Amino acid sequence: MCKRLIYLAPFVLVLGLIWSTADADEPFQEINGMVVMEGEHFMTADGRNDENSYEWGISTEIEGFVGTGYVETPGPQGTNGAWENSCELTYEVQFNTSGTYSMWVRRRTLDGASNSCWVGLDGAQMGSNDNTEDHNVWIWKSLGTMEVSAGLHTFNLRRREAAFKVDRIVLTTDSSYTPTDDGPPESPQGPLLKAYSPGPADGELYMDTWASLYWSAGNTADSHDVYFGENFNDVNDGTGDTFRGNQVGTYFTVGFPGFPYPGGLVPGTTYYWRIDEVEANGTTIYKGDVWSFRIPPKTPYDPDPADGAEFVDPDVGLSWTPGFGAMLHYVYFGDNFDDVSSAAGALPQGSTTYTPGPLELGKTFYWRVDEFDGAGTYKGDVWGFTTPGAVGSLNPSNGAVDVKQTQILSWLPGDYAASHEVYFGTDKDVVRNADTGSPEYKGTRNLGSESYDPGKLEWDSTYYWRIDEVNNVNPDSPWVGLVWSFTTADFLIVDDFESYNDLDPDDPESNRIFNAWIDGYGVPTNGSLVGYETPPFAEQTIVHGGNQSMPLYYDNSVGYSEATLTLTYPRDWTENGVNTLTIWFRGNSANAAETLYVVLNGNALVAHDNPDAAQVTSWTEWIIDLQAFADQGVNLANVNTIALGLGNRNNPVAGGSGTMYFDDIRLYPPPPTP
Repeated sequence: MCKRLIYLAPFVLVLGLIWSTADADEPFQEINGMVVMEGEHFMTADGRNDENSYEWGISTEIEGFVGTGYVETPGPQGTNGAWENSCELTYEVQFNTSGTYSMWVRRRTLDGASNSCWVGLDGAQMGSNDNTEDHNVWIWKSLGTMEVSAGLHTFNLRRREAAFKVDRIVLTTDSSYTPTDDGPPESPQGPLLKAYSPGPADGELYMDTWASLYWSAGNTADSHDVYFGENFNDVNDGTGDTFRGNQVGTYFTVGFPGFPYPGGLVPGTTYYWRIDEVEANGTTIYKGDVWSFRIPPKTPYDPDPADGAEFVDPDVGLSWTPGFGAMLHYVYFGDNFDDVSSAAGALPQGSTTYTPGPLELGKTFYWRVDEFDGAGTYKGDVWGFTTPGAVGSLNPSNGAVDVKQTQILSWLPGDYAASHEVYFGTDKDVVRNADTGSPEYKGTRNLGSESYDPGKLEWDSTYYWRIDEVNNVNPDSPWVGLVWSFTTADFLIVDDFESYNDLDPDDPESNRIFNAWIDGYGVPTNGSLVGYETPPFAEQTIVHGGNQSMPLYYDNSVGYSEATLTLTYPRDWTENGVNTLTIWFRGNSANAAETLYVVLNGNALVAHDNPDAAQVTSWTEWIIDLQAFADQGVNLANVNTIALGLGNRNNPVAGGSGTMYFDDIRLYPPPPTP
């Protein structure tokens, strides 16, 4: 067979770039009964005397694909090919698990005349895709099943109808699994040098107090170094007593007499383990990933509604996952935290559901479940939720992480509130029990002023807050709120684009994205435009993190395009030793290939080293050493502006146009020293 390729997109010169991202000469590795392959990462392409002389090729013409492209055959739809002689792509797969594999493709069709392909194994037909619906959209479709024995095999993809497009392929032994969205990450290619396929599975909730750990050995392993413990860092670093020895076998017992943790594994505990693969020479060692599993606690968990839930239906039915070994459950419910926390004497029940009856609107309710396992009773946590009409719509949301250090807290008032009492601190119980005489009390906010600025917060720290609603003419006042939490980031956030809104400029809370990032509107020499003409002004679908990103249209027929943000915080780009700027960006294959750059303080410019960065179709992290700006004279302790642009800023020349997306601009300190 010959390796031949047709590149179907209009940008023929990027062919080499497409192939530079693929390791197509190495077989894919099936792990845990699944293998995932990008369509463009095939081993061989062969015309096979196709009756229409068609061949598969890579294209990037239609957006929405994963990876660097997708594969399709040219020609008018409706041109059918037989299995025996239609053009083919092959994918080498090392199957480590025998069994029945369900076959899926993420495909796109034009109509009912371009909606099928053939698939096979080792040259034998195994299935086809022939669906007459869901056209002009990327969607997962089933190809049937096939029996596979462990070993190296060739998966065949052949043309049935022309113009059929394949983005990704999934083969799995899980008959109940249906891929969604982009699907799982692509499987590794080449030999597996590290241990893999752990059991219990990584992250598993394990329902016993002893375990026989097992794994699949790396391809070149002669023996295995075993690490096991309760602390991730100790297991990762091999410190403490986590090294359990070197062995030949691929099994290891814990939680049993004569083995580590002879008294049994402890419910409510997460355990970590690592297997390093050692080759026969004893000196070549491949450090393994740290895996974990958790023994469920004796107390209940996973409450529904979740702890801190808002706008819960007054006719709600409560449910939970029982604690480890639980036989009976005692439920306590009320509208006062202390009463529910100290309650006793509930009747036992066998079910894990409870219906408190119709609840009042605009109130906070608490509940607790104690578990009995035949030997003892275990008191559960107190959970809480609010019904519609109570204070809600928190910002940041309850449990939020990576929150900026200058976060302003905000909320929407409840139906009965005339004012709000704000409580804020670093201890959950103290905030819960605080009153207006406590240091955690931060004052009253009148109706219409539902926000609180706590000032500059510490890095990587958890804070708690509570909002009590007050209305002196209502006998039920005050309404004591839930205690919410958030955790600040261990990096600086330059802009995550989450604070921008669509409010009218006359509104004091208005914060439109193009009023912060100043673009080239009305500037003849600057071809940039930030945001959209109509709400929502920020991008809310193509995002890297959170709910919004910044769309930037560029038209370099005027020379260059850039948008500038004037900084308020952070301006000291040396805080906590930060030394790296990261910017997430995404382009479009139809964009003109213009140089992407960032500028600090109006004159220090760093350009991306990929001249085709504007054509990258997946979210990409751009990592920049801040020294590159300091070398150009920037005082990193006083950074006033940051600009993002495309083109030749210092020597503008007429160029092309396109749309870019930016998100999660951050500053990181050096990683901690091991």
